[in-house]
Amino acid sequence: MEAFLGPLYWLVDTLINLYVWVIIIQVILSWLVAFNVVNTSNRFVYLVGDFTYRLTEPALRPIRSVLPNLGGIDIAPLILILLLIVARQFLANMYASFVL
Repeated sequence: MEAFLGPLYWLVDTLINLYVWVIIIQVILSWLVAFNVVNTSNRFVYLVGDFTYRLTEPALRPIRSVLPNLGGIDIAPLILILLLIVARQFLANMYASFVL
């Protein structure tokens, strides 16, 4: 059982970590577009923005629907990152309890 759980835990932990980085890239890119540092007319910027939006929006939409309107501040990515950190800790504790 341990031979199966080790790689599975590593895979899930890596995917969660990559998803956190995609959220961070999406946030930074949205700031850069909002402050007109980069322009979505650039094909590469558009492709990266569209890719990160399509990956993050399904997880952020339910959080945004629950949160009150805070003006121009969107804290949904922060809440999602915190939830993913909690999920990683939960998985690490479960993996440790199975291994020990």
